[in-house]
Amino acid sequence: MFEKHIYIERRHKLKLAVGTGLIVLLGNEESSMNYADNQYPFRQDSTFLYFFGIDRPGLIALIDIDSDKEIIFGDDLTIEQMVWTGYQQPLAAQAESIGINTVKNLDKLQGIIDKASAANKKIHFLPPYRPEQVQRLIELLGLTGTALPSLVSVQLIKAIIVQRSIKHTAEVAEIEKAVNTTIDMQLLAMGYAKEGISEADIAGKIHGLAISSGGNLSFPTILTVNGQILHNHYSQNLLRNGQLVLCDCGAETDMHYAGDLTRTFPVGKSFSAIQKEIYELVLNTIQAAAVLLKPGILYKEVHLFACEKLVEGLQQFGLMKGNIKEAVAEGAHALFFPCGLGHMMGLDTHDMENLGEQYVGYTDELKKSTQFGLKSLRLGRALEEGFVLTVEPGLYFIPELIDKWEAEKKFTRFINYDKLNPYKILGGFRLEDDYLITKNGCQLLGKQLLKSPDEIESFRGYPYT
Repeated sequence: MFEKHIYIERRHKLKLAVGTGLIVLLGNEESSMNYADNQYPFRQDSTFLYFFGIDRPGLIALIDIDSDKEIIFGDDLTIEQMVWTGYQQPLAAQAESIGINTVKNLDKLQGIIDKASAANKKIHFLPPYRPEQVQRLIELLGLTGTALPSLVSVQLIKAIIVQRSIKHTAEVAEIEKAVNTTIDMQLLAMGYAKEGISEADIAGKIHGLAISSGGNLSFPTILTVNGQILHNHYSQNLLRNGQLVLCDCGAETDMHYAGDLTRTFPVGKSFSAIQKEIYELVLNTIQAAAVLLKPGILYKEVHLFACEKLVEGLQQFGLMKGNIKEAVAEGAHALFFPCGLGHMMGLDTHDMENLGEQYVGYTDELKKSTQFGLKSLRLGRALEEGFVLTVEPGLYFIPELIDKWEAEKKFTRFINYDKLNPYKILGGFRLEDDYLITKNGCQLLGKQLLKSPDEIESFRGYPYT
């Protein structure tokens, strides 16, 4: 938990931004796997953590802006419950540590909401993303499930995004802690990537490292020899010499701040010649894109620049042709790069995206594209000092997509389909780093992590090799 004044200041800014009414912020509940007492690991709602910091289930916070009251609703465990869970500090003591002096049992909330509704007070709430949140809001507000989406407070969403987008120095320190653990996870994966080892074996080892570092995974690990499938999670495939492993993983600290890094590396001692030339193109692209990062630039522009760099390289390999800018504008490059260049990062790996991608990554004036590839760019807006984001260019050789586009004679002005057969077996290549936007540019977060082909090929000193 951060110092008390940080939470007090955050809530004060939120009240000023929203202006009037009641703000209701739901904490998360326990969720059962297969019977009531066998539960999934608890993960607190990130916005609740940001403003209230208390990492326990069954809480709801209320901010009455007009009367300047802040209340946390929740029930303390009984001694019988603590027999199973261990001692839990009283909620009132936890609340005091974040500057909240009023704590009430959960059953007292309904009366306050009813009274506010009767007085036609505006009740601000966020879009629910779990079924228990939907049910809770339906009960509290006396609504139907179909009515909820139209009553979500856009004003509250925008106010929260303004605050959470700019990372406090204490937050940056937590994120960097997560990034450094993620770097150790990547090194561990590289060290274990040998013929005969399964994807699941390596994924389990790096998961264990995340846990032993005091937190957990920030998202389910993507560790695969089929990197052309963008979100292909690990399985029981056995690694073979000549294959590439794509490892996209992240650690989460005990305060739930995230890291998110990707590396692509050979199973054997070295890249093949064709693998190396594709890898180096992706490497050159991430390095060139990072140079552009600074306050004021549209991240969409950085994305399009990276797409043009990839097309330029693919033309040198004979896989693409024609005017580079036209190819990118029309979306021909998306055969090889069908996703976005990056996203915001913080308390969530894809920070705040439960609040709505259009609000987080775009503006009222800048709308998301509907074009294949570009529509998957999560962040397009102008960068600001204090943003933390990922940069993750890649090249993906997806046989099914290549065959489909070739059969449709799609983008034949730009794509040399007759040259693609040797590349269909390569899989996917992605590199990803995490950056803080500074006053005049950017800062790469975390300690050094192997990135060049020579560094990766010479890496044999890790104790797990």
